[in-house]
Amino acid sequence: MKTRTLSLTFLFACLLTLPQVWAQSAATKLTTAFQKFEADSQLQNGIASLYVVDAKTGQVVFDRNGKIGLAPASTMKLITSISAYELMGKSYRYETKFALRKSGKQTSLIIVPSGDPTFGSWRWPVTKEDAVLKDLVRAMQRAGVKTVHEVVVQNEGWNEEIVPDGWMWQDIANYYGAGAAKLNWRENQYDVILKSGKQIGEPVSIVKTVPNLNGYGLRSELTSAAAGTGDNAYIYFPVGTSTAAIRGTIPVNESSFKISGALPSGANQFVSMLADTLRTLGISMPQQAVLQHNAVPQQGFTFFHTVTSPPLDSIVYWFNRKSINLYGEALAKTIAFADGSTSDTRQGLNKIRQHWKSKGIAESELAMVDGSGLSPLNRVTTHAQVQLLLHARQQNWYPGLHASLPTFNNMKMKSGTIRGVKGFTGYHKAKDGQEYVFSFVVNNYNGSASSLVKKMYAVLDELK
Repeated sequence: MKTRTLSLTFLFACLLTLPQVWAQSAATKLTTAFQKFEADSQLQNGIASLYVVDAKTGQVVFDRNGKIGLAPASTMKLITSISAYELMGKSYRYETKFALRKSGKQTSLIIVPSGDPTFGSWRWPVTKEDAVLKDLVRAMQRAGVKTVHEVVVQNEGWNEEIVPDGWMWQDIANYYGAGAAKLNWRENQYDVILKSGKQIGEPVSIVKTVPNLNGYGLRSELTSAAAGTGDNAYIYFPVGTSTAAIRGTIPVNESSFKISGALPSGANQFVSMLADTLRTLGISMPQQAVLQHNAVPQQGFTFFHTVTSPPLDSIVYWFNRKSINLYGEALAKTIAFADGSTSDTRQGLNKIRQHWKSKGIAESELAMVDGSGLSPLNRVTTHAQVQLLLHARQQNWYPGLHASLPTFNNMKMKSGTIRGVKGFTGYHKAKDGQEYVFSFVVNNYNGSASSLVKKMYAVLDELK
């Protein structure tokens, strides 16, 4: 009996030490792999940070530069996603309300938006532009509207400068650089169809835009490049004019080459498309909106229609799956605007920092300037990212966050890429059942991104 008791005690002790053995084994492998990675010529002027913990216990498995602030690129979208879940709730929905105001014979259409980044988006059936316009037009017909003399967008609390600090000039006129307004439309994005020449160096012409742009023109300064060179075309917002320039190259022999740009005004584009739709029904309306920055008393308003967004859980899914910068900026502004005073991105980010400070994460580890990670001025630590991911695992909204993560290298993780920056942050369950939370960020590397990624994967493979 005594022998049996000792045997059981020994077995129990072995089982208790197994996680530590696994962790030590992973740590040893990671140490060897990371030392090789740091010694690589692509890191000769760069810096890398890798922080890995046991997902169940929080025990640190590996830490190299975990508390050094680095530019995280789009891995920062996880910080914004988790913070939005915490501060807004997974069921949060945006509303865009429509009202009529009559003064004598004058009828005004009043739009009361809330910063919905999904309004007119093609990602959900109910948010598609055709569906939104169809339902709104029907509501206006039921309300007996024959003529609209003025369209007013209630824009109080929202700056006209919708692009956050730190974004690059090369980015902000392109689709991934669309800023978040109080009234967004079709993700503030449009497409440009281009036609290249048959010879290298020949000019590229603009075939059309989809949709037709309201009050905004484009000028091609593009040239044709060798076949297979891909999309190297960038749109530059105009200064002192309403015409933007497209510069760079696209491959030769392209008759319908598509690039995408950022709308300078989602509000005006929406109003223009609504006016065009109404015109076919004999209802006249101005092509542009008036942005009202001061609070307008709602006496005399007759609300007749509301467009409701998908829930936050669904927004986060696309935010991370497709790395939509607009969604991150909209969420940061929405967090700021919770008390109705201002949508200043800086205020939203400060609320995020204060929230996590109350949970033990130093403000200095979350030195953010935007909500998406597009700015090269952001500085966050891999330690902070992992702590947020650990926290998320304990929340009832975790399944939604986990589902939002893309799969790279057979691991559930968010990638991040801007010039000189590459990162991967997420969760992984190994073959032996061990679960890990990790963040791996590299700054100022040289050489190709594709080559670096293979080497980063080789390090992360030690978790498999």
